[in-house]
Amino acid sequence: MKLIKTEDAVGHVLCHDITQIIKGVTKDAVFRKGHVVKEEDIPVLLSVGKEHLYVWEKDDTKWHENEAAEILYDICAGANMHPSDIKEGKIELIADIDGVLKIRRDALVAVNSLGEMMIASRHGDFPVKVGDKLAGTRIIPLVIEKEKMERAREVGGTEPIFEILPYKKKKYGIVTTGSEVFKGRIKDTFSPVIREKLAEFPSEEIDQIYVDDEKEHILEAIKKQIAAGAELIICTGGMSVDPDDCTPWAIMSTGARVVSYGAPVLPGAMMLVSYYKNEADGRIIPILGLPGCVMYAKRTIFDLVLPRVMADDEITAEDIAKLGEGGLCLNCGVCTFPNCGFGK
Repeated sequence: MKLIKTEDAVGHVLCHDITQIIKGVTKDAVFRKGHVVKEEDIPVLLSVGKEHLYVWEKDDTKWHENEAAEILYDICAGANMHPSDIKEGKIELIADIDGVLKIRRDALVAVNSLGEMMIASRHGDFPVKVGDKLAGTRIIPLVIEKEKMERAREVGGTEPIFEILPYKKKKYGIVTTGSEVFKGRIKDTFSPVIREKLAEFPSEEIDQIYVDDEKEHILEAIKKQIAAGAELIICTGGMSVDPDDCTPWAIMSTGARVVSYGAPVLPGAMMLVSYYKNEADGRIIPILGLPGCVMYAKRTIFDLVLPRVMADDEITAEDIAKLGEGGLCLNCGVCTFPNCGFGK
């Protein structure tokens, strides 16, 4: 760094905070370390008694923290997000749409492993809303070698680290199984829960079919929902291993590709996730078998799976297996989901 006259400081980078004190009003930094001095800043600097300033000497081999933050933003940002203003060398990524946040985790780790720079984000595979903060980026020192930022571009890869998958409007059908409901012995209290959760996404219910516990009847109901144009089918009831619980058999008998029957999540261990390809029109239709806990527990595996289904983000067996860490809901007295560890 070097000492220069304040009048000659335009375009230079401050090496320290400049504090302004106005009695009874403020005592705070009027300019922060790393600020690039502008012409209009000169009178302010002089007014706080700064006739001389310590500034960084220009070096064509280094980037200032603000310039480096812009590079990190370029590495990070995909479609449907925008940057915050740069503040003290930090840029944040802000969501422009509702959707599911996807993260290229290997690239995130690779950039953060370089040292002298950081990208901090919220958890991926979770829903975000317009205006949500997604991530923040900055370098650690005030300046950084240009060569190191080029290395960050390399390890970050050619695709953005972050992406938001928008929700797709889906027509859904409900297949409600169970002789006790079909014959009117008890009231259906499951379907209202399904409708409440689907109402958070662009969706339209096309039909609800009640069936008894006969395997063929459940299979027929699922096929009827497919023929009616359902883009998502949700089956409730009959998901355990009891002899009368035949919903998993019916789903498998459609020819659907079963991703997982069972999940390392509580509540929600008996969840079934599958995808059916309709040969008539090529539609890929998620068919979900929901465990009974969805009916009464505030948050379950359904809350972890549904946003991804609504964003056409295909769920794999590995995705389900990874839910084991964080898959235990603690049933807190005051539920703060998704701002908690459940599903993460």
